[in-house]
Amino acid sequence: MDRETPLVPTVHGGLLDRVGALWVLLTTRPLSLYAASVLRIGYGLLYLTFLLREFPHRDEIWGPDSPWTPALAEQLFDQTGWNSILTLSESRVYFELCYVMALVTSALFTLGWRTRLMSVLFAVVVISFHARAIFMTDGGDNLVLLMVLYLVLTACGRRWSLDARRHRLRTARAADAPQPVRGFHAQHVTEARVTLTTVVHNCGMLIIAAQVCFLYGSAGLYKVQGSTWGGGTALHYALNLELFQPWPALSHLVDEFPMVIAIASYVTVLVQVAFPFVLFGRLKYPVLTVLLGMHIGIAVLMGLPLFSGAMIVADAVFLPDRFYTFLPLLCRRAARHLGVRPETRQASGSGSVPAQVGPEAPASEYRAVRGG
Repeated sequence: MDRETPLVPTVHGGLLDRVGALWVLLTTRPLSLYAASVLRIGYGLLYLTFLLREFPHRDEIWGPDSPWTPALAEQLFDQTGWNSILTLSESRVYFELCYVMALVTSALFTLGWRTRLMSVLFAVVVISFHARAIFMTDGGDNLVLLMVLYLVLTACGRRWSLDARRHRLRTARAADAPQPVRGFHAQHVTEARVTLTTVVHNCGMLIIAAQVCFLYGSAGLYKVQGSTWGGGTALHYALNLELFQPWPALSHLVDEFPMVIAIASYVTVLVQVAFPFVLFGRLKYPVLTVLLGMHIGIAVLMGLPLFSGAMIVADAVFLPDRFYTFLPLLCRRAARHLGVRPETRQASGSGSVPAQVGPEAPASEYRAVRGG
């Protein structure tokens, strides 16, 4: 018994070390900034395209003359708790103004201009249009609605945005200027703000990842319970639904290969059920590739581009930042192979490189630089 007692403090100390490492990771560095930016660009561009595509039919779906009248929408709001700015007035001028503002908000959110404010306004736009005609769309906007609410919590404007460009220019101008002396309390308030922003961002990205895992896992488990998926004939019936046949000839052509349809059915169920369990290994990359092909097939064969696009963008949260930083290098390599020489930029000013902050820097300095 005396020899076993030292194991207790050892296990306890190891657990505390892991909890401490997780806390440091959660509070000192915002994770997946590039993935958050991809989500911002993807959903902003997707909803902008959706509004532009439905522009000729906007009055039939959301306008004052819609079959789902504002009075019916208000009755549904009493039951569901939703609300919409589109029902504040039945004036056609007001509706057209709201539609134009929705287009502008979607565009600015995609570009990352004043992202904090635009993320809130974009969420209001999506909620309002979704709640106004909840039975008139194909269901893809349900996922978009969830994701834009989560994106409000994230720092999705830190990369590939107008905000990031403005921050770089401001940093370059302030490089040679004398740094202002901050008081003790002001410095601690700044550090607390940066830490809080980092924690909220990381929690938001974790919620997004958990939502996608839950979506795939539950969809796969529901499919397992169905006899048509077990028999490999589910896609056969889906291809023969007239409501989901944008190109009937193409659907009938694919339906002529029952073996391929059966294999695709089994692979779909297997990938969706296994998805939450392969995220921490290299197996997630082929799984994400299969899911990408599946969503492209749904968009083309069943005419659900909004749903497929929303799922493809959501899958981007599982790609690490090193993947997105490798993309420009890959493009430059492709340009060299094609004989195109990329332009070399010459930095203005003295041309000196600002000091880089490495992992050995103090935590407060690291947070200040990353928090920008």
